[in-house]
Amino acid sequence: MIFLLRAHDDAFPLFKPVAFTNCPGWGDDSQLEAFRAFERSAVRVLEKPYKSGSLGISFEALAPIFTDSRETLIENDDQARSFFEKWFLPARLENPETGHGFVTGFYEPEVVASPVRTERFAIPFLSRPTDLVDVDESNRPEGFDPYFAFARRTSDGLIEYFDRRAIESGALDGQNLEIAFVENPVDAFFIHVQGAARLKMIDGHLRRITYAAKTGHRFTGIGRILLDRGEIAPENMSMQSIRQWLAGHPGEAQDLMWNNRSYIFFREAVVEDEGLGPLAAAKVPLSAGRSMAVDRLLHTFGTPFYVSAPSLTAFGGKAFARLMIAQDTGSAIVGPARGDLFAGSGDAAGDIAGGISHAADFYALVPRSLLAASE
Repeated sequence: MIFLLRAHDDAFPLFKPVAFTNCPGWGDDSQLEAFRAFERSAVRVLEKPYKSGSLGISFEALAPIFTDSRETLIENDDQARSFFEKWFLPARLENPETGHGFVTGFYEPEVVASPVRTERFAIPFLSRPTDLVDVDESNRPEGFDPYFAFARRTSDGLIEYFDRRAIESGALDGQNLEIAFVENPVDAFFIHVQGAARLKMIDGHLRRITYAAKTGHRFTGIGRILLDRGEIAPENMSMQSIRQWLAGHPGEAQDLMWNNRSYIFFREAVVEDEGLGPLAAAKVPLSAGRSMAVDRLLHTFGTPFYVSAPSLTAFGGKAFARLMIAQDTGSAIVGPARGDLFAGSGDAAGDIAGGISHAADFYALVPRSLLAASE
């Protein structure tokens, strides 16, 4: 069998076709959960199609499958598995350097917040400023860093936006951008890293904030800085160990966090279903244990991926082998066999997500329409 797909440059491997029986645990997975996540994307694309990733699994190839998922009654795992097997064939994606892919985890934090600034609640989440401008090739100033997708509008033209240090030092004060306030700057920092949060308001209401825009600066992982300094051993590195270090070094914590110049602006989002996560880049609420962030330049949102990570047991205590749906992205998620697994909302989900850093095998489910058989 020969794939009609080709990688967008020689640095990426070709898709390697396999049988479903070669996907470890395929027959044991609860496929109905994955189908429900896939179905949510199928409804969303009625409003606006997804952009096609450069590796060749196009939205046009997925479109008739989305249509069928909206029209077919799927009520159990066997029906869901048959649906995916009807429309797709698996293809292994490999990292050319290691032979395997890699997964991390993310989650939706939950934190107590106040609608107004108080002595206790003084760390704000900010909405998008009016002088923040989207940048692309149509308006990018000459010599402006091509990485930046945002800039600051001034009377002299577009310039680099304020970074985290400048904003947290007061660069945007007085603009009434504050959405809500939390107590702990470390909590706020990790909510910026995750890009969304549930806010348990002091009056008892539940609110949700999610990503609206960012300053455009490159993301810098402070865990890598701590590793390079020898502050945390590689085998002990996790989100929890980073938080412990920050709590134990209050005099150094702020400067360390300022190394990550990227700053996120938020917007409020409706909490329609408390059982689902925040609205993600694919414009659907995330499903715990079934939604995955991918490199959106390479992959098309809505694409199913079967992920096998035998050393990952944080989800239910057994080796991770699940069908995931590409429904989010992130600046650190780069490469064809790279995924960020959504673990859910709240502290328990954070404990799971913070410990995920595992080698994994990725099997992209490729629409059969993109395949050509050859003897």
